[in-house]
Amino acid sequence: MFRSLHMKLMLIMTLLIVAVMTVVGAFLINSVVNYYIQEFYAQMSEAFEDPDFWEDLQTPADGEEDGAASIEHILRTYNSALGVNNRSRKYYVLDGGDAHWLAGSDGEEAGQPVALTRNLSLALAGIQGDESDPAADFMDVAVPVQRGGAGYIIYVRDDRSTIRALNNELITLILEALLFGLVISVLLSFLLSKTLITPIERLTEGAERVADGDFSKKIEVASRDEIGVLTGTFNDMALQLKTTLEEVENQRNKLDTLFLHMTDGVVAFSRDGAVIQSNPAAEEMLGRAIPIGGSEDYDTLFSDIAPLQGVLAVEQPGYLDGDRDVDGRNLQLLLTPFDQGRQGGVLVVIHDVTQQRKTEDMRREFVANVSHELRTPLTNIRSYAETLADSAGELPPELEKNFLGVILNESDRMTHIVQDLLTLSRFDSGRNELKLAPFPFGQAVQDVYNAILMEAQRHGHTVELKLPGQLPDVMGDRERVVQVMMNVVSNSIKYTPDGGHIRISAGRRGPRVWMEVEDNGIGIPMEDRGRIFERFYRVDKARSRESGGTGLGLSIAKEIVDRHEGSLELVNRPGPGLTVRLTLQVEGPRHGRN
Repeated sequence: MFRSLHMKLMLIMTLLIVAVMTVVGAFLINSVVNYYIQEFYAQMSEAFEDPDFWEDLQTPADGEEDGAASIEHILRTYNSALGVNNRSRKYYVLDGGDAHWLAGSDGEEAGQPVALTRNLSLALAGIQGDESDPAADFMDVAVPVQRGGAGYIIYVRDDRSTIRALNNELITLILEALLFGLVISVLLSFLLSKTLITPIERLTEGAERVADGDFSKKIEVASRDEIGVLTGTFNDMALQLKTTLEEVENQRNKLDTLFLHMTDGVVAFSRDGAVIQSNPAAEEMLGRAIPIGGSEDYDTLFSDIAPLQGVLAVEQPGYLDGDRDVDGRNLQLLLTPFDQGRQGGVLVVIHDVTQQRKTEDMRREFVANVSHELRTPLTNIRSYAETLADSAGELPPELEKNFLGVILNESDRMTHIVQDLLTLSRFDSGRNELKLAPFPFGQAVQDVYNAILMEAQRHGHTVELKLPGQLPDVMGDRERVVQVMMNVVSNSIKYTPDGGHIRISAGRRGPRVWMEVEDNGIGIPMEDRGRIFERFYRVDKARSRESGGTGLGLSIAKEIVDRHEGSLELVNRPGPGLTVRLTLQVEGPRHGRN
């Protein structure tokens, strides 16, 4: 029923008229009520603020016996000022003590109680009651008056019958206007629909032509109203659609160009295995031409990886994969069906993983290097142990002692390698948490100095320690920090020729403490300084092995310092040797603070 534009417009116009009249009616009724309420209280305020009127109410006549009657007489005189009509608005003179009726305009008997309202309650308390209550069905004002030593209350009350009568007249008028408006809206809706439907029909015809791909004809713009604007917009849209289709075609050409020049090889086959698309990268990787519609098909190219029907049976997003070596290249092939719902085919993507395989080979080489590092001390231990076992009791004591010393040294070396690898493994897995606690930084530096002094003297080094009078306690993992210090100082001892000079110093700079180790050893070339903290990197591999180094010590030290949110760095300075600086936050890492 409401699919017709005529009916929709009629319904809209009808609802619009009803809504407007409802809103207008509610506004008018509310405005009338507010006006009468405001007018009532304004009139009362003006009347009781008249000084002559107020003086008459408070001043008794000579020999006056009935003050209530006198007040009632004065109020009757001021009827017009108070708006009293004895129908909807009346006045009362009440006793100031209990608010019973004494006199008034409606002639009730004296002593009758009057319904207690909020304003009356205020007047009984000696306060003028003139508060408005929009929810009540009356308006009232209660004014306390002292006359001749007696207390009275002048009470004016309006029952709003005038407002109700006027509202009934307004409702009747609104309903009549609503009925008239509904008739007008029905007539206008038909005229309006006729005006709108004709250009809309033309728009429909034009849309059908555009849907058929005909962009040659424009719809005539017959007016300058919204329909005319819509018609012009439709013409612009058709032109834009034509332009967009052309751009899509251009984008398709660009994608074809990208497809032809992408580094990964791509070959697409129909469901029967014929080549429907391929790019030069695929031909270059496979080392053969793959023409569309040529003799090459899926079976001749990739049947050794997986049969065509097997690939077509794979459910997306699944795929099959395989490897192939062509002219020294390692190729990885991913085979997946495409557009299965519309009888698609098979797509083969070819990746050149030669570099990736080389990286894997490097990783395997690292494992081999680690194995070699472990095998060397194991071989030495076994050789010396077998010699001791075969010649038990025959070797001189000093030689046996030397052999046992070699075994212990090689055991320590192997233990050191394994511990370094385990430490890095824990760092990588996130399981090596810091045990944070405050510790004296200066004492830690002193302990490191004491621990390496004998080893340094064995090499003929002079070790100098410079500490300030007092260094603060540092929040950190003391064992790990000492490990870093020992690593740095041990490196100076190892890589400084015998008879060298090593200086250990420490201090505080603001919220940080620092320790520097300076030596006059062989140093590190500038080109290698950027990589010394990389894992397994050694500047001089032969020398490092001789000294027991594995290329892991500084990497572990850097990991520990980073977790303390400190820094471990090389300090550029003139002259031979090397200076390494360790810096830590006094308050420790932020993630470890409360």
